Amino acid sequence: MTEESQYTRKFRKELMAGLSSLVLLAVLARAGREMYGYEIAKAVKAEGEGGLIFKQGAIYPVLRSLNALGLLESRVEASAFGPPRRYYNITGEGRRALAEWQFAWRDMREFVDDALQAGTGGTSNEFQPSA
Repeated sequence: MTEESQYTRKFRKELMAGLSSLVLLAVLARAGREMYGYEIAKAVKAEGEGGLIFKQGAIYPVLRSLNALGLLESRVEASAFGPPRRYYNITGEGRRALAEWQFAWRDMREFVDDALQAGTGGTSNEFQPSA
């Protein structure tokens, strides 16, 4: 794989700023149980075929933000083998937000796919630069 340009790195970072909340809510909803940060990171990596698309450390600020919004609840539990662990669980409000965000994501994805395919006659998902 070739090294990404600074533009692509910036673009990925901006995309992930919004999508990470959607992904984390989806992981917790699918799990159906509370999970701690590292466990959530492993679940995200396992679900993404290409590996973790955002750094593990980036998960924690998003979890805190979702918790502050009331979309997640959390509790801290002492650990026998290290520092205490914070466990997160999706709330009812989080499930409602997830459903809305999934709809918004599908809508946005279709819009972007249509825009990208418009210039190629709809035959390819890849951008074809003009000569």
